This record gives sequence, C-alpha cells and structure tokens, in this order.
Amino acid sequence: MQVEELGKLERRLSISLALADIEKEVDARLKRLSRTIKMAGFRPGKVPLKIVAKQYGFQVQSDVLNERVGSAFNKAIEEHHLRVAGSPNIAPRSGDKSPEGEVAFDATFEVYPEVKIGDLSAIEVEVPQTEAGEAEVEKTLEILRKQRVHYHARGETSGHGDGGVKKAVEGDDRVTVDFEGTIGGLPFEGGSASGFTFVLGEGRMLAEFEAAVRGMQPGESKLFDLTFPSDYHGKDVAGKAAQFKLTLRTVEWPHIPEVDAAFAQSLGIEDGDLAKMRADIHANLQREIKKRIFARTKDNVMDALLKAADLEIPKALVENESARLMETTRQDLRQRGMKVEDVPFPAELFKTQAERRVRLGLIVADLVKTRSLAAKPEQIKSHVEDLAKSYENPTEVVRWYYSERKRLAEIEALVLEENVVNYVIGQVKTKSTPVAFDDLMGSATA
Repeated sequence: MQVEELGKLERRLSISLALADIEKEVDARLKRLSRTIKMAGFRPGKVPLKIVAKQYGFQVQSDVLNERVGSAFNKAIEEHHLRVAGSPNIAPRSGDKSPEGEVAFDATFEVYPEVKIGDLSAIEVEVPQTEAGEAEVEKTLEILRKQRVHYHARGETSGHGDGGVKKAVEGDDRVTVDFEGTIGGLPFEGGSASGFTFVLGEGRMLAEFEAAVRGMQPGESKLFDLTFPSDYHGKDVAGKAAQFKLTLRTVEWPHIPEVDAAFAQSLGIEDGDLAKMRADIHANLQREIKKRIFARTKDNVMDALLKAADLEIPKALVENESARLMETTRQDLRQRGMKVEDVPFPAELFKTQAERRVRLGLIVADLVKTRSLAAKPEQIKSHVEDLAKSYENPTEVVRWYYSERKRLAEIEALVLEENVVNYVIGQVKTKSTPVAFDDLMGSATA
C-alpha cells in the first residue's frame, strides 16, 4: 500500500482487498447467523441460507468491508509511522477500475504537523505584579460585610430595630410593594404584581420607579407616571408612557454586621479572633492574586508561543474543535432557557477561536513531549493540598480529589499548564509590570 502526498499535511492511501477473502468471510458469517436467527414460518436454525443472505447479506457485507478496510488502514499507518489527525475519509477508488478479483479504496487523511519553535530567549513576556496590603484586607472586609447584610423593619425599637421614628423609605432600604400599571388606560403584560420585594439601588427597577417609592410609608398609595426607555428589554412597552398605582406594604433597613467576634466566627474563625480573621483574609487574597497573576501570565506566554512557533494546522482538527465549540455554545444557551434548535450557527463564527486552540494545543503537546513537562505525581499532590488549604477541612478535600480519577485529571491538566508556563518563563526575557489590585481582581475581590 502506497501513501501519496497531496499537500503539506494531506495524504492518500490506496487500499486493495481480495474479493475472495471478503466473500469467504461474508459466507461464514451468514452461515453462523442462519443457526441462530428466528424467522416466521421456520424453526430456529432451519432458515434457508438463501433467505438469510437476501435479508441480511448487504449489512453483513458492509460490516466485513468496514472491518477489513479499517484493519488494512491501521496496519498501513503503523508501517509508515504516520500520526493521523482526525478521521480518514475512506471511499471506493474513483477513476481507474480495480484489478480483477480485488476491491479498492482510497483513504484521504491529514497527519500531525512538525512543530518548530523559534528562539524563545529573544522574546519578552510581561509578568504582572501586585500585593495585598492592609487597605486591600479592609476593602475585602467591607465586601464580606455587605454580602452578609440582613434587613429589619424601620421604626422598631427592640432587638436589631433602628430605634428611630422614621418609617419612610430611604437609602438602600428593602421594600415590598403592590403595583398596577396601565398604558393608555389598559393593563399590560408584566405591569402588575402583588407582594413584590426589591432593594433600592440595585438597579433591578427603573430609576423612575425607585424615585416614586422613596419617601413613602407602609400602607401609603400613590399614582405616578413612568416612561419606558426606548431600548427597554420588553419590546411591547419600550418607549411608551405608563401610569402606575403603587402601594407600599413594608420597608426594611439594611443591617450590615459589625466587624466583631461573631462576624469572625461567621467566616470560620472559631475563637472569633479578629487578628486571625484578617490574617486568613490576607492569605486568601494572596492565593487569589497568585491564581490571577498566573492566568494573565499564561495568556502572555501562549501569545508568545504562537508568535515563536511555525507549523501547519490540520483542517480536520479545526473542524472538530469548531463543532465542539458550537455544541458548547448551544448547551450554554439552553441552560439559560433559550431555544437554540432553530438558531443558525455559521461555522466561520468559531473558526478563528478553533484555529487558535488547535495551534496552541499542538505547540503545548510538542513542548510537553520534547521537554518532559508532564505532570508528576508529587506535583499533583502538592497542588491538591494547596487548593485544600482554603477549606475548613483540608483532609476531606484532598480525599475528595483522590477519590475520582476525573477530578484528579483536572488537577493534572492544571499542573501541566504550570509546567509549560514555568518552562517558557525560564527561557524568555521577562518584564515585571505593576498592576493595580482592583484591576487584577476585577469585581470578584471577595
């Protein structure tokens, strides 16, 4: 069997099989089938071979051909030391007729490319740097306090009541209301609710609605006008003027907990020691900083590798990755409650991302193989233990990871990424770039 080069990565393999061998195997399988098959009008094992062949001959012949062609293809690939990328396209040979007594097929496929990585020492990679100090700890404490807010009725004097006489809505109060909206005197869908609760300032309601609620007291009702924005998500009411009748049921003020022993205990500090609490927050921030710095550094490293490497990418792998990205997108949209069965997803939509992912995958795989960067058991163990430190019972977390191979495989992939990034960082020129704490942490500081 000969292999033809059709392009830089594309190959064609010619496969010829003896018809006599195919027919012999088909006959043997049909005879075995006739001994066990059940058919109306015949006793088990007594169905005539001609009837069995008429009904099942085509399928049996197809199965035999697929098996023989697949076996011949795999044998040829091994003999020629080829690494096939994607699945081969196998079809009956076109053009020339097969030699007498033989059936011929052409298998067209792509092979994995040779990866050439240039001089990494000539490349500069930025490595972000930041630290978490007292100010960052205090800022995180404020976020943690706000996350634990709870509400009490305005005007109460006992317990956690505000002790005041004001019952009117103000600040960031939580209110429960009834409202009925009309447009042109007629009610509209979604324009009415009973016992509806929301917190002012969270942006859940339109600014005009919140403004109407402010200053009201429980039991009070009022009428007010509201014009929906032209870009409002509800297209039926966008840009239209409405009138609402609003009744305030209850108003509650936000009680943000003080930073005391009870608060520290709520964060897992059993003895309520505030110094321990701050030290624990600082340690968690440092772990998060390390993780985010690595993520940014990894992106910079991958960009550098893409520039330094020279390789062709197999079309089959790009098509497979595009299909995978498309299905992932569909599943994500389904989980959000969207109907995506009839939504077209052009293949080009995912091509650029798929090409990048395939190219990086080939480069990283080459580095792992040629530089011996595979994750070692001790590295995996260390990574799991480090992850477990942020949990209340680290030992149980470690046991949880090691109880299932899939979980450990995810850690192994992370360690492998670290090995590649650390290897590249050791080869390139690095430039430390200060990054503001808030810029690095974004909105997920806590």
